[in-house]
Amino acid sequence: MTGIIYRPIVTEKVSNLQEKGIYAFEVHLKANKIEIARAVEKKFNVTVTNVRTINIKGKSKTQMTKRGRFEGKTSHIKKAIVTLKEGDKIDLFANV
Repeated sequence: MTGIIYRPIVTEKVSNLQEKGIYAFEVHLKANKIEIARAVEKKFNVTVTNVRTINIKGKSKTQMTKRGRFEGKTSHIKKAIVTLKEGDKIDLFANV
């Protein structure tokens, strides 16, 4: 499965966890923990010790316009929280 890792998740909470070697990524919905660990190890050349995943369902949204009510839905996403071996680091902004 190509393109498993979509983007890193950069929030204040995740930034504090990065000091402990814990990083968060948005990943493909059908990717499992083994595929996620292999993709992170291959892309960033680090050793992954633990992977936790979270499925987030999309919300339904409504908006009132001049033409009436517009209904839609945000997309589902999957987050992966990856723990690295002690001493390993990922520089997320080096490859910009």
